[in-house]
Amino acid sequence: MARKKQTHRKTASGKPITDKLVKRLAKEAEAGYDVDETLRRRPGRPAIGSAPASVESVRLEPELRDALTERAERDGETSSSVIRKALRRYLKVS
Repeated sequence: MARKKQTHRKTASGKPITDKLVKRLAKEAEAGYDVDETLRRRPGRPAIGSAPASVESVRLEPELRDALTERAERDGETSSSVIRKALRRYLKVS
């Protein structure tokens, strides 16, 4: 009977972490990394506003959350976009 390949969980992308992968990554790490390349900012979410955005957590009662979801779907926007627009109007900030 063939022996099943041993894995150690999975990477963030879902790839199985095998002994072969661990050895390859260890060899790569031992060879060293280009610090500038490692620290270079990679593309992510598009910028909004004049500086990096902060994430604020708020608690919404179910009725408010339902109304938010309904409005976002109706307008073809994300919930975050609807919240930002509402806050800008309420705080009179453009």
